[in-house]
Amino acid sequence: MLTVLFMKEYKASCDLERCFLCSRCLKDWLPAVAVHKKNYRIKKGQPLFTEGEAVKGIYFIYEGKAKVHKRWDDEKELIIRFAKSGDIVGHLGLGNDPYFPVSATALEPVTVCYIDMPFFQSTLAVNFNLVSDLLRFFANELQESERRMRNMVHMPVKARIAQALLQLQQQFGADEEGYIDIELSRQDLASFSGASYETLFKVINELSAQRMMKASGRRFSILNMRKMTALVAQGRDYAI
Repeated sequence: MLTVLFMKEYKASCDLERCFLCSRCLKDWLPAVAVHKKNYRIKKGQPLFTEGEAVKGIYFIYEGKAKVHKRWDDEKELIIRFAKSGDIVGHLGLGNDPYFPVSATALEPVTVCYIDMPFFQSTLAVNFNLVSDLLRFFANELQESERRMRNMVHMPVKARIAQALLQLQQQFGADEEGYIDIELSRQDLASFSGASYETLFKVINELSAQRMMKASGRRFSILNMRKMTALVAQGRDYAI
């Protein structure tokens, strides 16, 4: 795997409470995980893996945040989701096609736990809870993907951007100043919303003028949750 060659190996203990893998494995299997896992430290802006790269293993976020994204055309990308501590990434490479259909990039310094594919397959064979939750996770991702595709076709762009902000708040919470606890470029927010940068810029100005949100650099805050939620609900009416 080419990406791994440029990663810096890093020592970190397993997070038995939050890690998607360790929290679902049998206790007797955890020593085997400790032996086979490798931790890597990835700088902000560097890839965990890239679209089209051969799949050799699965990644679990130990620390930090990353975006999972796919090429839209030669100049654009679509952000599929964001991952934080405890999340699994690279699972879309589990299919019959042995190449990643998406990329994952660090949004800040990230530490990952890397499990090679042969050991991960052995882990699935003996850990029923992991298999069950992984299937549920895939089903939820598929449902969310279908909703997003429908919304991108039918939902007004202003409602899509409002929905993206609500999703980010739900996933990451807010910091002490009330900003969503993830720093994003406006281009990344546009890519997550399925909007152009120019449209995003215009909508952010409109929502800020209406006191529904505020933006400061790479930070965004929802000021009026009720109005923002109503805007999304109204937009969903168009998508039915």
